Amino acid sequence: MGHEWRPKQEKPGWQKQKQEEAKEEAGKRREEKAEKQKKKKPKRERMIEVKRVAEEWEIWDEEEEVAKSEAEVKKLVPEQFHK
Repeated sequence: MGHEWRPKQEKPGWQKQKQEEAKEEAGKRREEKAEKQKKKKPKRERMIEVKRVAEEWEIWDEEEEVAKSEAEVKKLVPEQFHK
C-alpha cells in the first residue's frame, strides 16, 4: 500500500533561531572580508610607494653628502678662493 500522509513538523524554535544566527554571522563575516579587501592596497601600489620612498631617501642622502663635501672643501681651501 501507499505511504501514510503526515503533516510536516516544523523545527523547534531554538533550531530556527540557531540557523538564523548562523546566517547573520556568515553575512557579517562576508562584509568584514569585503571591507578588508577594500582597505588592503594591491601589491603593485605598495611596491610603487616603497620605490618612491626609497628614491626620496636616495635624493636626501645625495644632498647630505654634497653638503658635507662642501663643508670639507671650505675648511681645506683658503677663504680667498670662496665667492
